[in-house]
Amino acid sequence: MALDTTEVVVIGAGVMGASVAYHLTVRGVTNVRVLEQASTPVAGSTSRSAAGVRHQFSTPTNVQLSLHSIARLKQFRDEVGYDAGLQQVGYLFVIASDIDWKQYQRNVTMQRELGVRVDLLAPQDAGRLVPGLRVDDLLGATFGPDDGFCDAQAVATGYLSRARALGARLHCDAEVTAIVTAGGQVVGVETTHGRIGCDVVVNAAGPWAGRVAALAGLDIPVRPVRRSLFVSETFPHFPTPIPLTIDVGTGFWMRKDADRVLMGLARPDEPTSFNTAVDWSWLPTVLAAGHARCPALACARIDPERSWAGLYEVTPDANPILGRHPSLSNYVDISGFSGHGIMHSPAAGLLIAEEIIDGRAHSLPIDDLRIARFGEPQHGERNVF
Repeated sequence: MALDTTEVVVIGAGVMGASVAYHLTVRGVTNVRVLEQASTPVAGSTSRSAAGVRHQFSTPTNVQLSLHSIARLKQFRDEVGYDAGLQQVGYLFVIASDIDWKQYQRNVTMQRELGVRVDLLAPQDAGRLVPGLRVDDLLGATFGPDDGFCDAQAVATGYLSRARALGARLHCDAEVTAIVTAGGQVVGVETTHGRIGCDVVVNAAGPWAGRVAALAGLDIPVRPVRRSLFVSETFPHFPTPIPLTIDVGTGFWMRKDADRVLMGLARPDEPTSFNTAVDWSWLPTVLAAGHARCPALACARIDPERSWAGLYEVTPDANPILGRHPSLSNYVDISGFSGHGIMHSPAAGLLIAEEIIDGRAHSLPIDDLRIARFGEPQHGERNVF
């Protein structure tokens, strides 16, 4: 027998779960329960994100998600009542390979057609944006002045707080242990506090989404992969804001974090795990790539107390999984963002609310992001770092 009932159960109180809850409640679906396995909300991968926001993607769908989301982040205080901490310092992609340069020029053509402000730069112009950047081997760069970063904690907290003010309820220390189905439908969830009956369940569990889906007998290809972020001690070489800069050839990236530099590089052989300990064995590789692209970084000392690691929720094509599952129509996915979840959370939450309330997402097309795509030829996102 159900201990309690609700219209919608949202599993996960990170930025995606918070955005779904907010977008449901502002449209009048206020009987919403957000379940979080941790003792506090916004305690998982959202809290460990570098929180970059950018329009510069290789697929039109992701560009459209960014256009909608970044516009919303600019108005976040007026809409939600919180400051999203949006800093539009730009994203700078620097490119040394002929193959990459041709691809990024094609990307820019597509991005501009969709209304994105993005520039193709000569190497020397890229060097003017980042003091000390090595440019002699570059073919060019792309720069998006409306890109940058935000405060992930503030975005998730803002959405969740507003949703709760409108009637949504948050349950922490509430791990979902089973998703109960009957007659081809979800009828409820079992938690460490008992059963909750529901009309719809939303999987917003981030890196844990694959495990949550398995509770319903579903195979969702989302796996957790660690990413380590290294933070320097005070570093005065960059006296003014610099763009979030990515060396496309190596994948090394850096941005300012107040008076420090935050940097990283994805480890290609990183195994699937829930490990969030900093991978100090990887630091020499990160620094080598960083020094090669920006020799001034050789003077930067890493602060082990400020460095951290988090989890990407990775899919085979580096794109999220959105929408109802064809085998279980009142089970809905919003997961697998592969490192671009914070920046796409406003659009994704809106689309999932539409999927639930209106029967189908309609503000933006999401058919390319539904689970059924994995049975067809895939066009994955290339701009993932």
